[in-house]
This record gives sequence, C-alpha cells and structure tokens, in this order.
Amino acid sequence: MRNKRCFMCLALVMLSALIALAPVLAESLEDGEADIRFMENEWNYVEVSLDVSAGIPEDATGVLADIREAGVLRVATEPYFPPQEFIDPELDGQDSYVGSDMKLARLIAQRMGVALQIVPMDFSEVLNAVADGSCDVAISALSYTPGRASRMTMSKGYYYAGSRAGSGLMIRAADSGHITGIDDLVGRNIGAQSGSLQEALMYENVFHYREFRRMNSVQELYNALMDGTIDAAMVDLGTGHAYIDGNPRCGLMMVPDVHFALEEQFEGDRIAARKGEGQLIAFINGVIDEVLASGQYMEWYEEAAARASTLGL
Repeated sequence: MRNKRCFMCLALVMLSALIALAPVLAESLEDGEADIRFMENEWNYVEVSLDVSAGIPEDATGVLADIREAGVLRVATEPYFPPQEFIDPELDGQDSYVGSDMKLARLIAQRMGVALQIVPMDFSEVLNAVADGSCDVAISALSYTPGRASRMTMSKGYYYAGSRAGSGLMIRAADSGHITGIDDLVGRNIGAQSGSLQEALMYENVFHYREFRRMNSVQELYNALMDGTIDAAMVDLGTGHAYIDGNPRCGLMMVPDVHFALEEQFEGDRIAARKGEGQLIAFINGVIDEVLASGQYMEWYEEAAARASTLGL
C-alpha cells in the first residue's frame, strides 16, 4: 500500500508540474524556441521524423523556415568521397556533383519544395560552414562522434556498411609481409583524412610512428599511399574496399586483421544541421525514413559505386 500511495503522489506531482509547465512550453513554441517534440536523445541526435508529404510545414521555425523563405537548400559537402559524393567530369555545374548522398540531397530539396545548391569544400570546413550559417546542412558521409553531436544537431543514420562497417588500415600490397597490425607502424609515416572519425581513431589507437599526415580527402590518402608519401592510412572499411574493388591495379589492400568496430550509436552516416535545429532534422529524418523503407538509398549507392569504378575513383 505504501508503494501504491507513493506512486500516486508522484504521479500527482508530475501532473501538476506538466500543467504548470504547459504555458511556458506554448510560449516557447510561439517564440520559435526549442520544441520538445524535436529534442535530441541521450546520444545527441534526433530520432523523431516529420511527415514530409506536404512539404515544409506551416509552423516551421528556425533554419527550416529560412529555407522555405529563401526557396533554396544549401548543402555543404566534400565531393571526393565516392560513391557517396564525387564529381562526374562528364557533367556540368551542379549536375556534376553525384553520388548516393547527392541523390539524397536532391530528394530532400524536392520534398521541401525548394531548389538545391550544393556547396563543395574541404571536409575540414564542412561543419564550420553549417555552424556559421553559410550552409543549411552538411551531407558528406558524416559519421557520428560525440564531438560532432555536441556542436551540431544530427539526423538518424541512413547508410550502414553492414559487414564492412568500421575502420581499418590501408597499405600497399607490396608491404603486406611487413605491416600486419598497428605495432608494425613504428618508424613509418601514417595518414588519415583531416577532421574525420578515422583521424580520431588513429590518435586513440596508434602511438608509435614517424609522422602523422592529415589530408583533405580520401583520394589524397590513396595517392599518398601509392606514391610512397605515407605507408599506412586509417580509412572507412566500406569506402576502402570499394576503392580497391573498383581499382584492382592500384596496388593497395586493407590489412586483414585490423578492424575498429563501432558502437551502435556511432553506426550509420548522418546529416548535420546547426545546433538546436531539431525541426529541420526531423524533416530530414522523414525523407531518410522514405529512402530506407523503399531501399532507394542502397540502389543509389550501388549505381554510384559502379559509376565511380568506371571513372577510376
């Protein structure tokens, strides 16, 4: 009986608190402040989705309202990460930015009922462009990290690499007998893409090497490996294997027994917006739900991988 009474008292207290809080919440919504419907979860990303069938809702606030007013969605990306984003030299202007992420960006703009402007830049500048307001969202094969989630509002995941999820070491195939694990990197030059999850993994797991070089794109890493500038690179497993499969004469390989698996909250590529833009991300989540339910994103991914392979990317 004591427990029952305590539970009833607690319920009454909570109900009273919610009633007292209701006017404050209503006022916050009217003022365009944080909407509790779009709050981030314990990992600092938004899980809720909006119905996108009617476009940007009438009660849109923040950047989502700005996008509707401007009539354009500005997307920051680093277009050198095939098959998600890359440049097709046979196309011109905005059409030249292709890949599964760019297909997703175009669908998001279509569902919003606005034009799309893809803004290319170095990967290290992608999140800064969103934070300073020069772009609305970042769509650039972004992995979740606590640091990114603390600075940005992130979507649910939309691309999962399956058995190739995680990161690993890429080396020259000629060095396979000499580099079989991270302990063999002593006295060698290593590399990772600047600002990436792989750069953080290199810092956390590799302590003995000659020089650590940060590069603006994964293609720079591949080139640096092939020309001997570096001896090993930390790369996304899925992307690394895709490059090797598409370029069988590149002379590169993934070290078989080096695999940095990701915890569940780290899995999946995500889209990022400025901190606090939960409604914008909830709209984007609605589009993500659509492409995941239909299998459309993976179709785009496979088509883009085939095209990237044809281009030797």
